[in-house]
Amino acid sequence: MVSTSSDSSHLGVETPPEKMTVTHDELPRQGCLSPEDAEFLASFSDERRKKVLWKVDLRLIPMLLSLYLISYLDKTNIGNAKIEGLLDSLHITGDQYNIALSIFFIPYVLGEVPSNMLLKKLKRPSYYIGMLVFCWGIIMTCTGFVQNFSGLVAVRFLLGLFEAGFFPGAILLISEWYLPNEIQKRIALMYTSAATGGAFSGLLAFALAKMDGLGGLQGWRWIFIIEGLATVAAGVLCCFVLLDSPALSTGFLEPDEVRYLELRQMARRAHAPQEKHQTSFDWRLLWSVVKDWKMNLLILANWSQAVPNYAMKFTMPTIVKSMGFTAANAQLLTIPPYACGAISAYLLSIFADRSSWRMPFIVGPQICVVIAFSVLFSEAAEIQSHIPVCYFAVCLACFGMYPIFPGVNTWNVVNTAGPIKRAISIAYLVCAGNIGGVIGSYIYKENEAPRYPTGFGTSLAFAAAGILAAVALEYGLWRVNKRDARMTEDEVRAQYSDEELEKMGDKSPLFKYSL
Repeated sequence: MVSTSSDSSHLGVETPPEKMTVTHDELPRQGCLSPEDAEFLASFSDERRKKVLWKVDLRLIPMLLSLYLISYLDKTNIGNAKIEGLLDSLHITGDQYNIALSIFFIPYVLGEVPSNMLLKKLKRPSYYIGMLVFCWGIIMTCTGFVQNFSGLVAVRFLLGLFEAGFFPGAILLISEWYLPNEIQKRIALMYTSAATGGAFSGLLAFALAKMDGLGGLQGWRWIFIIEGLATVAAGVLCCFVLLDSPALSTGFLEPDEVRYLELRQMARRAHAPQEKHQTSFDWRLLWSVVKDWKMNLLILANWSQAVPNYAMKFTMPTIVKSMGFTAANAQLLTIPPYACGAISAYLLSIFADRSSWRMPFIVGPQICVVIAFSVLFSEAAEIQSHIPVCYFAVCLACFGMYPIFPGVNTWNVVNTAGPIKRAISIAYLVCAGNIGGVIGSYIYKENEAPRYPTGFGTSLAFAAAGILAAVALEYGLWRVNKRDARMTEDEVRAQYSDEELEKMGDKSPLFKYSL
């Protein structure tokens, strides 16, 4: 059996409180290691561990954060362009704007799982991700020159196609460099760039719109052109800066540091991996992810932020403008709500990683989302008479929405065994979450402004359903852990071979789910 004492701290694994359940994947094991490797891992001091993680953090996280910020801007700047005249220029009426929003998600959703499977097989993820970023940058630049609704739909479709692989790929990359109780704060830090991007997009759109008339182009076109060209440059830079793997990072890591980073990932497994010889797509693993009851509850929990969050990204400038502010001031007033989201996502992720307990730091924010949209649903009919309370509710909604995604995705990563299944489950959860983006694209209807009963009511319903899903998942995992604890490890190994246990993955009786 593996010890859970404080001696494991030198492996970067915090010993959780007594009442907490530790995942099978979190604990240092020697099943895949030679005695020499196990001794090396055990002798790697905490000081050296902190030093190597700091070096990785400085190289990996800023680049991923920057790329996600760019991804966010390129995905949602259509909302900023809308209030700067895009609809009138392209003669867009009725539900056409909502169609242009939702068309993005068709290739975006369908491309995520195949993209992560391909990324898992590539030696240099930096080249693949760099290519994706470069291509969607070209498409974003072209958006500034579209002349009609059909052109807008076409570029939105292509944008979704090339953006599809980035975010699940980024989460996969993080999961392969860090241990489970080091992951959520890194995902949250990257995800806070979305909140920061929301704030920055309003400020950037405000500045770029001042270029109205330059080169004979309207201000909203310059939003797409300038941001697209910046994306192209980021794609080129990605090929040279983004980290691939410890083995390919000898330029800034010492040999012992490379060895440590590789061995601690191997030590997470109880048995020698069977997947390393796999060369074709494993439909069995994909099907096991799709039909997994845990995944279905995680998807519902994820929708508690995905539906209201995507909808808010596209509509917040319009909501703020409906309070009576000018377009320029509405752009600027989107900054504080997103700042609230950035702060809450990162701070709550720190506590979640320290406690190795995910559920409270998901349900708490979900409750904030329920309260926020309850206020907006009841008060927005006369929004100009209730500006302080409605603006506070927008800030509270962002405060609650942004911690949910890092929490749900980390909960998924730490409870999925095996690198290939983990790659599939990461992409599938993000993919299913983005279906919420399709829903969110339609719930704010122009003819319902400023009350938006469909938008605020739907957001409220999904947030409430997410609370039930998170609580049900917590209870279900607790029941499974309690059931498996009735058998000792010796009894389990007497009943199953190592190969059978490896094939069972997170369904193995030796696997302990993280609550």
